[in-house]
Amino acid sequence: MTLTITDAAAALRAGETTSVELVQQAIDAADRTDGQVGAFITRFVDSSLAAARRADDSLTAGAEVGPLHGIPLGIKDIITTLEAPSTAQSVVHDPAWSHGDAVVVARLREAGGIVMGKTSTMEFACGLPDASKPFPVPRNPWDLDTWPGGSSSGTGSGVAAGMFLGGLGTDTGGSIRIPAAFCGITGLMPTFGRVPKSGCVPLGYTLDHIGPMARSARDCALMLQAMAGYDASDVTALDVPVPDYLAALTGDVTGLRIGVDRLVGGDDDPAISGALDAATDVLASLGAEIVDVQLPYYTEVLAALGAIVAGEMLAYHLPDAQTRLPDFVASNRLGLGKHTFYTGADYVQAQRVRRVAHRALTALYDDVDLVLTPTAVVGALRLDDLGDDFSTWFSRIHTPYWDAMGNPVISVPMGYTAAGLPLGLQLAGRAFDEATVLRAADAYQEVTDSHLEQPPLTTATVAA
Repeated sequence: MTLTITDAAAALRAGETTSVELVQQAIDAADRTDGQVGAFITRFVDSSLAAARRADDSLTAGAEVGPLHGIPLGIKDIITTLEAPSTAQSVVHDPAWSHGDAVVVARLREAGGIVMGKTSTMEFACGLPDASKPFPVPRNPWDLDTWPGGSSSGTGSGVAAGMFLGGLGTDTGGSIRIPAAFCGITGLMPTFGRVPKSGCVPLGYTLDHIGPMARSARDCALMLQAMAGYDASDVTALDVPVPDYLAALTGDVTGLRIGVDRLVGGDDDPAISGALDAATDVLASLGAEIVDVQLPYYTEVLAALGAIVAGEMLAYHLPDAQTRLPDFVASNRLGLGKHTFYTGADYVQAQRVRRVAHRALTALYDDVDLVLTPTAVVGALRLDDLGDDFSTWFSRIHTPYWDAMGNPVISVPMGYTAAGLPLGLQLAGRAFDEATVLRAADAYQEVTDSHLEQPPLTTATVAA
């Protein structure tokens, strides 16, 4: 079974497999397990097979092909595609909002990618699962009683279960990196403004990122190469050069100075400390210099992020919240209600805090090249324990700080909890320095194999 985009692309070019075989393999995986996992909102079986046949014909004819030629991909269902409207996993959302391919989807197709379907999310990329609504409750293939993380739930679980080799997620408070960590895969949140967001239902106008999710950092580099770059359709996109990300993957981190903030608390999984020690030891053995750091204004940034998300989410959803509040999922009804207690002054002050913290973080990067933290200090949470309120468990997740700062961050697997569920570590770099982030993550994965481990559900169904 081919697990990575990198291996699949090489096998295609060597004539060892075909795009039809890769797509059929992905379809078969979804047939076997998606009824339990709930990774898809909509599957495009016929169109993906047709696209695979065209891809094979092009390769046979000797045509010039892109880096993702013939590769099956999943698209989070807040990002528009030609094949079907985006639901944003909400009965409130107007499907007519969709207008063809989002810029990032069009770019992935131009690079040769094949869209397998729209993947499940949380409502409007926020909130928690709500079984009372007419959408699947996403489950983690590592343990079906646990959550794959949100909000890019289906992309995370779909990659882990082999339903596609890579996919798109979005990240406003951790929605790429949480499911990457919980599902044992790799997820990259690029710098804010690096990837155009036009064609994506907004959550936080100054916080939203679109990024790749796949098995490996090298796969994420391949996808980012296709996705990145300015487009005038997104007013937050920045016109900065896009480097050669694959060329940066030297396997060598000699001389990199990595600052570690362990962010430990009183409710960590017993395995987290040892997993962090092992990960930093690996990077040190590869030539990196490891130093202790403390992220500046950490608690203040989290408080500011809450006010910013509240203002920006309410700005988009207030008309519907005033007339259709019962149609939202329970956690978003609660959240939207809480958001009304923030004032415009709170929002302005939060943005000022954000600016002060960003200045201090930039100064920290004068001393280090990367910052390493746990993605979360726990593994996948049990669905029965989620409730309707983030505050009961979100303190154990260490992703939101980076959304406020806008720096590029990758989550890669670093071992397992005491119960055998995946754990993730984050590597965060300077603004627009995804190349160094990917370089370190790839080097780490060259000598570790957690990112290639398959969940029990997948191995059991394949064996059967």
